[in-house]
Amino acid sequence: MTREIMYRDALREAIDEEMANNPLVFIIGEGIAERGGSYKVTEGLLGKYGPKRVRDTPIAEAGMIGVGVGAAIAGARPIVEILYVDFAMLGMDMLVNQAAKFRLMTGGSGRVPFIMRTQGGTGGGVAAQHSQSLEALFYHIPGLKVVMPSQPADAKGLLKYALRQDDPVVFLEHKHLYMTKGPVPEGEYVIEFGKADIKRPGKDVTIIAWSNMVPRALDAAAKLAEEGIDAEVLDPRTLVPLDKEAILASVAKTNRVVIVQEAVRRGGVASDICSIIQEEAFYSLDAPVEIVAGLNIPVPFNLELEKASVPQVPDIISAARRTLHLQPRAIAAQ
Repeated sequence: MTREIMYRDALREAIDEEMANNPLVFIIGEGIAERGGSYKVTEGLLGKYGPKRVRDTPIAEAGMIGVGVGAAIAGARPIVEILYVDFAMLGMDMLVNQAAKFRLMTGGSGRVPFIMRTQGGTGGGVAAQHSQSLEALFYHIPGLKVVMPSQPADAKGLLKYALRQDDPVVFLEHKHLYMTKGPVPEGEYVIEFGKADIKRPGKDVTIIAWSNMVPRALDAAAKLAEEGIDAEVLDPRTLVPLDKEAILASVAKTNRVVIVQEAVRRGGVASDICSIIQEEAFYSLDAPVEIVAGLNIPVPFNLELEKASVPQVPDIISAARRTLHLQPRAIAAQ
């Protein structure tokens, strides 16, 4: 049985269930207790679990992440909510040099079951310091898991799994997804890391997308179907670990690939996935891999310029057509 609930409510269910099952789980962040968080993900948890396990913090991201990493090393299972991923940069030393390295530096005996929940992406004209997609920074760091769910069911199952495993996780949400609805199973379930999901099967071209680009990829696939082009939409769900086998299997079936990321193109995850495909599935390709990505600029404040700076549905459609040689190839942004 399933029911339709919002992305934010699915996240809340995951936190609530894991806090009920494990007294070592707690959550801290700015305004997450009495206010229930800026996106209401933690609404009601303070009354249920009290201020020792649901605690507001000052505006001090470095301190918050440091507290979380230290608590995880000491045996707790903390969730640290950072209001914008942009602000997580203040805690990069704790993430990169402490959390990500601790297991290796203790000969495999140390564990850091730490979750940093945060959100990013464009939308609403909140400008350059509140709109970035920074997954590539975390993707680059060995020792960190990177999760980017696109739908409510994935958000719940992946967050529950994150709270049961023993490595540091950067759990990246999107500000435009919190109010979206989707079917979520009733009862207990988790989704393991490293398991991609085919959101739409197809045979003519594979569209790989994550987070808020998945709804746009699905919209593009629906419009392509009107032209007789059957696009497959693959959502990795976790970037680290990446389900390489699912990606290569889809490429072998469709022989054409479009990779869509909201983040700027330069140094992005899409380029790394492209390199994997080129190295391991080159002879399956009937056309060069297309990357549709954000422009290499800070996100503009103006709403129309903001929209123009990141991939939209027509951009994905054009890229898919190019793989089928129905449009001339574009010149990649420098």
